[in-house]
Amino acid sequence: MLIRIGYDIQFQIPTRVAMVALLSVHPSRAGDLLEPDELKTEPEVKVTHYIDTFGNRCSRFVAPPGLLRLSCSTLIRDSDLPDEVNLSAREIAVGDLPDEVLMYLLNSRYCEVDRLSGIACDLFGNLSPGWGRVQAICDWVHNHIAFDYQQARPTKTALDVYDEKVGVCRDYQHLAITFCRALNIPARYATGYLGDIGVPLRLPMDFSAWFEVYLDDRWWAFDARNNVPRLGRILMATGRDASDVALTTSFGQADLWSFFVVSEVEEEASNAE
Repeated sequence: MLIRIGYDIQFQIPTRVAMVALLSVHPSRAGDLLEPDELKTEPEVKVTHYIDTFGNRCSRFVAPPGLLRLSCSTLIRDSDLPDEVNLSAREIAVGDLPDEVLMYLLNSRYCEVDRLSGIACDLFGNLSPGWGRVQAICDWVHNHIAFDYQQARPTKTALDVYDEKVGVCRDYQHLAITFCRALNIPARYATGYLGDIGVPLRLPMDFSAWFEVYLDDRWWAFDARNNVPRLGRILMATGRDASDVALTTSFGQADLWSFFVVSEVEEEASNAE
């Protein structure tokens, strides 16, 4: 399956400002790209790239005053199968986890593990460890949190989501991540493209959030917001929570002017003569 992905994001920039963008497809998916995945800027500025602490490809540049446009359109090959499911995947004892995975058991900006650990144990502590327990966490979050764009705010934490019972995509994932970590299950935040492929169309299109859990010595995708295996999930970045994977970070004022994202199936050209 071929998927056309891309974005067109515009900012009003009052004064010259340094910016970092995490808008590239994740390096683990680079081999699936069929066209260049390069950030274009208008006006044209020098863009450099680096790999951050979490293995994400970042773009760095300095924007001049005025209207700034960031855009990209690329083609990627993806499986025509939904997210993998492995009901027999086991939890790994903390003492056996790789060193680099341990940080995904700890508190982070939006995930207060210490403050939700008692609740997590009460809700899920008596369940059998493994895939089924993570799925039970997703089920609970999906069923107890109401989706409402009007209730979004950048300071909302997992504890806020639990108390208020309302949020947006990232809030579902933060609460599920926190419950997992409280049970010593490594969990990390993920962001990327998730188009309405194989499901009813929902407009406008946006980037999506989900989370990954470390079971049986690898990472698996879970999604407490949608809570069903989905087609066409294209990873851009992972981190401890949303604070690590902001789409753009400006070191000064940059006012969002317009925002457009696309992720849709593109027909493959026929080889028939």
